[in-house]
Amino acid sequence: MILARPWSPWLLLLVLAAAILLASLGTGAVSLSPARVLAALSGGGDALARAVVLELRLPRVLGGFAVGAALALAGLLLQALFRNPLADPYVLGVSGGAAVGALLAMLAASAPWTAPAGALVGACIAGALVFTFGARLGTGALLLAGVIVASGCGAVVTLVLAVADGAQLRSMVFWLAGDLSQLQGRSPWSALLLATIAALAATVAGPPLNALASGELRAQSIGLQLGLWRGLVFVAAALLTAAAVVTAGTIGFVGLMGAHGARWLLGTADHRRLAPATALLGGCLVAAADLLARTAIEPRQLPVGGVLALLGAPLFLLLLRRVSR
Repeated sequence: MILARPWSPWLLLLVLAAAILLASLGTGAVSLSPARVLAALSGGGDALARAVVLELRLPRVLGGFAVGAALALAGLLLQALFRNPLADPYVLGVSGGAAVGALLAMLAASAPWTAPAGALVGACIAGALVFTFGARLGTGALLLAGVIVASGCGAVVTLVLAVADGAQLRSMVFWLAGDLSQLQGRSPWSALLLATIAALAATVAGPPLNALASGELRAQSIGLQLGLWRGLVFVAAALLTAAAVVTAGTIGFVGLMGAHGARWLLGTADHRRLAPATALLGGCLVAAADLLARTAIEPRQLPVGGVLALLGAPLFLLLLRRVSR
């Protein structure tokens, strides 16, 4: 889809993000009008509105935007690295590896830095396995390697859950399915900063990413150092995936929906434009899915990962059919 004016897609994305933010801040067990939400954001309004908006809902929705942006960018980077439109952290088992690393770190130590470090190591190991065994053998082998790695990670997760105590088990299970509720009352700015830096870096690195996505001959013709750039892209995708998994658990298909949605909306394959659009669209997807997850059967909450899987799985099948043709 190419809108009539070059700024139209960006305006649409910004309006969508603002609408999701306003709806998320005003909707819930305590309904707030847009006027009360805006007053609370400016530091005014009544005490109840300020507490609900600033302490509970704003950290959650901003964290959702950050997680979605990170996962969408990770998917975009993996698609350029593997030159495969079906690459996604969840599909290739990278999210599963990050979850295994985080869970093992949680069981082994109590220091707050161990979970992010474990998630990064797990994501790197899972991604390296997929890259080693499936990246150069076509789409079928890549997906098969991803399925095998994801299955192995799932088996390890099952063993970890089996030895976890009762107090940890429920929170672990809900976290694994994708959970943003733990962001309430926490500062989302570090996650937002990481997502923003990643989007800016991917935008600046647009030409090398374009060359990687075009193939080795194209990359070599412009003098690109393939080994260096592949390593940088791989580590960046693993870092973004690990950060998202530690923050909100395993949320799938955001990389597919964010990257392909941005391509469809902008009508381009240039990563200098795709990177910021993918990050913004990915953030909108997760924030909107979280809004639906916490309001659909209120007062109970659904896992946001399950909501996105209902949307992402059909898209994956459609893309797989297109690629196979």
